[in-house]
Amino acid sequence: MKLCHSLRSLPVFLLTFGSLMTSMPVVADENGKAVEPNAACSIHLGWPAPAAEWFYLEGRVETSTAGSYFMVCGWNTGYFGVQELGKGRKVGIFSVWDPTKGDNPEAVKLEDRVEILAQGKDVKVSRFGGEGTGGKSMTDFPWEIGETLRCVVQARVEGEKTAYTGWLWQPKEKAWKLMATFRVHTGGKPLSGLYSFVEDFRRDGKSVHEVRRAVFGNGWVRTVEGQTQPLTKARFTHSKAPTEAGELIDAGHAPGGLYLQNGGDTKKSVSPGTVLEMKDAPKTPPADLPVELNQ
Repeated sequence: MKLCHSLRSLPVFLLTFGSLMTSMPVVADENGKAVEPNAACSIHLGWPAPAAEWFYLEGRVETSTAGSYFMVCGWNTGYFGVQELGKGRKVGIFSVWDPTKGDNPEAVKLEDRVEILAQGKDVKVSRFGGEGTGGKSMTDFPWEIGETLRCVVQARVEGEKTAYTGWLWQPKEKAWKLMATFRVHTGGKPLSGLYSFVEDFRRDGKSVHEVRRAVFGNGWVRTVEGQTQPLTKARFTHSKAPTEAGELIDAGHAPGGLYLQNGGDTKKSVSPGTVLEMKDAPKTPPADLPVELNQ
């Protein structure tokens, strides 16, 4: 299973930035050849949890730049979070993979493709490719630095398939927004393999020198047995791609949860593979989750 996935079917954002303030780190590829990375390294928090019916997590972006993906709720079949695109545009994005291999969405047989069962108002739904294939939903969402982002994913097992629904909290309206419901062949499996990540998908060489930082916390799952449990720890991991600056990464404790940071002048304070325990584990699940979770 890949821990890091980006929607590279999105356009590359050709932006002009000022002079670089740090020297370009050099890494070696699998053959030992020196390579200058063109992207900040993708970093992840893996949340140990039992098989679940739903997964709730909060995020807080502290530093961002164009071409950044702050993925809050990820699992073994999809991911859900927010992105900063070019020219200040910000979006929410919820995606589910096809169960097949390959990067061409048009090559997937109709019976193997993610089905679209529902989509929210002002949400655009389409196919994606590039790193696997599947269905994605996207909506304009002008999130702000420092505000709490709230995401929840529900999985309903339907025979050999699972229907996944994502809701994104709208702070101005104080209401949950339906992103989409996607159904896909899973062998009848619930949610598992929970994780979050921070990713640089601009990958233009300059983006290596720009910091991205986000905090994740107040996580909850409802198990398939019907018990609601907090997420109290996460394992820090990173991509080992030679085109990514693997030394400019960090993770640790922050008010409200655990942080991930990459790029720029980031210095590593913990080693990848470290399991980070929450200092203040969540005590009570939110009382205002979507009513559909209890139906």
